Amino acid sequence: MESKYLEKLQNVEAEANTLEKLIEDAQEKVNEPVAKLKNEQERLKYRVNILKRAYEEEVRKDIKHMKNIAQMLRLYFTIAVDKAFPGLEDFPVAVAPTNNPKFGDYQCNVAPPLFAMLKGKVAGIANPRQIADAIVREFPKSIDVIEKLEIAGPGFINVFLNPEYLIEETRTVFLHGALPAPNPCKKRVIVDMSSPNVAKEMHVGHLRSTIIGEGLARLMEYLGNDVLRLNHVGDWGTQFGMLICLLQEKFSNYLTGNKQLPVSDLQTFYKEAKKRFDEDEDFKKRSYACVVELQSLNPEYLKAWNLICDVSRKEFTKIYERLDIKNLIERGESFYQKRMETIVKELDAKGLLEDDLPEGGGALQGIRKIMHPPDKSLPLIIVKSDGGFTYDTSDMATIKQRVEEERADWIIYVTDAGQATHFYSIYKCAKRAGIWDPTKVRIDHVGFGVVLGEDKKKFKTRSGETVKLADLLDEGIKRAGDKLKEKGRDKEMTQEEFNAAMTSVAYSCIKYSDLSHNRVHEYVFSFDKMLEDKGNTAVYLLYAYTRIKSIARKAGVSLEQLQEYGNKSKITLAHPKELKLMKTILKFPETIEKCAAELVLHPMCELLYDIAVYFSEFYDSCYCIEKDSKTGETKIHMDRLLLCEATANVLKQGFDILAIRPLHRM
Repeated sequence: MESKYLEKLQNVEAEANTLEKLIEDAQEKVNEPVAKLKNEQERLKYRVNILKRAYEEEVRKDIKHMKNIAQMLRLYFTIAVDKAFPGLEDFPVAVAPTNNPKFGDYQCNVAPPLFAMLKGKVAGIANPRQIADAIVREFPKSIDVIEKLEIAGPGFINVFLNPEYLIEETRTVFLHGALPAPNPCKKRVIVDMSSPNVAKEMHVGHLRSTIIGEGLARLMEYLGNDVLRLNHVGDWGTQFGMLICLLQEKFSNYLTGNKQLPVSDLQTFYKEAKKRFDEDEDFKKRSYACVVELQSLNPEYLKAWNLICDVSRKEFTKIYERLDIKNLIERGESFYQKRMETIVKELDAKGLLEDDLPEGGGALQGIRKIMHPPDKSLPLIIVKSDGGFTYDTSDMATIKQRVEEERADWIIYVTDAGQATHFYSIYKCAKRAGIWDPTKVRIDHVGFGVVLGEDKKKFKTRSGETVKLADLLDEGIKRAGDKLKEKGRDKEMTQEEFNAAMTSVAYSCIKYSDLSHNRVHEYVFSFDKMLEDKGNTAVYLLYAYTRIKSIARKAGVSLEQLQEYGNKSKITLAHPKELKLMKTILKFPETIEKCAAELVLHPMCELLYDIAVYFSEFYDSCYCIEKDSKTGETKIHMDRLLLCEATANVLKQGFDILAIRPLHRM
């Protein structure tokens, strides 16, 4: 499809390419004004990006996806600024939704800062309002999303959306769902999440990494990226020496058994091994010897290791199935053993490793090898004094494998905020070693705060132990069941429906309570609060969704009938509550954009809550089904039913990203 921007785009690109060649030539001549040419090239590249986005937006008009209104407005205002004041360097243009409808739906406040920059440099410009006037004059004409622009105060540009545009976009959301725009720049995204330790049960400390990691992975998939979820489990090291040593002591015939670990409770077995390791020097010595045999790939020790890992893997899998965690691939530390050996040799060959005698250690302890980041901050311990490897070694090998073998474009590590310093050191050293090029591969550490109990202290059991994740989920189901019974839901549903509702409410509440908080903050875990049916809770949202899905059913209108109506009929929605609801559901793409840019999920929760609240206001003010008190005839407002179903589609898509399973009946 040809575009009015295409020819202009090609001309500007050609000009930018010519300048690039000039820069290359100029670099060979000492006296050439290279800096000036580079600035001009950057300006042209900036214009190229603007025009490319305009061209892509025009090409996509016929694709039935949700439009990002805020992004479109930023694009139009950027073009207007570029035309009104040509030759500017890259100048950011922000567009934000307004809180007061009298100031429109969105506001662009670019004029005041632009005036501050141009003051005294452009003739005839005496105040920010004149800047705003110039921008509005150059604003692209015949834009169907906008009803009008108004200049207010010291040059604020208020944007009023076109109701007809809102109606047509709502129709699209009803007919096609909350679909994202096509992604022409698909990325290979790796999400490192969950990361429990083998031989230990998953506990509440693994909850946030698992839930946040899954939400971000689903967000990236929604945006059309190729996502690989990796579970970097602790399955290698000293703890296995302890376990194998105890296994040999207590079950000497484990090699000839029935291929199952002769231990019924691996957690208790681990605690016993740890106690022996801490208190018995001979046991500790034999445990270290077992580690050496294991890392030398002795078949007998490998069999014991596999038996232990299989038991843990089955328990992890049960938790992941309950939480609806999809396609999580286990990549334990054992996977990187050979790669760690390789990377140590590479770092040593490059002269990046330094010998270091541990503080307080004697000559008998041996020399460890460390690597300093470029800023000489906390070094990585690459090889221990006994010749073994560390988390630092495995994390360096991990980055190398993900960049070189997995061809990652973006790597996201989801761990608690306390590990931030460690990961920043890893990134700096990976860059120093030439393993990671930040201009080619993006890496983010997604840190999060700890889960607190209602006493505002780290969440533990009454006896002071860490809360097991399986126990937490079981308690959630029990509490959700009790709450539903209080409301008499068990009398209204079959046992199968009740069990489904109980499970959906329990797991949704646990997830939503976590994700609705800014991940960088700590949050208080409270079943009582998360199971409330008022306020920003999963229960409130789930009830809103089931209520919406019941409306057409009560009206006796099938989805097929409503789709036929939506395809053929003129839609009229003009009530203020109808418009408010439409404007809110159509903020979904810009909310997705914010979540992806900041790697947070609480803005999605806030939007879903707003949708539920504004739907309730709409439903209370605008009847979908009306019965004439005189004639007894029932009138069905098909336009409003369509709005209801469009709202449900957006809620459902949001739920899917948050890994929440809604129900049609609750």
